Amino acid sequence: MIRTLNFLLLGTSVLALIGVYSLKFSVEETAADKAAIERRIDLQSGELSLLKADWAYLNQPGHVAPIVARHVEALGLQAVEPEQFGGLASLPSRPAKPDNDALDALFESLNAGVDPAIETIGN
Repeated sequence: MIRTLNFLLLGTSVLALIGVYSLKFSVEETAADKAAIERRIDLQSGELSLLKADWAYLNQPGHVAPIVARHVEALGLQAVEPEQFGGLASLPSRPAKPDNDALDALFESLNAGVDPAIETIGN
């Protein structure tokens, strides 16, 4: 009985030992994968910061202005004048209330299958 118990405990110990070593190697492999991913992230973040620096340099007005000056005719660019911008006074005011008769006429024509927008474009 004791001999059988000893063999059973020995077998259980060997199985536990194999399980612990396989778990150890699995954890080491996962840690190596994690380290590789972290190195890749560091490399890509360095490349991203370099690209951001290049983008900032290429978008400086001093760098862009000569290029625009060379291609102003091909691009059809013109200087922006302050008169091109409107003010609040040029905005139409909101109507006091909606024109119910016009809306009813619009819905009736749409229900009849006639689109007034197409009718006005065709004329």
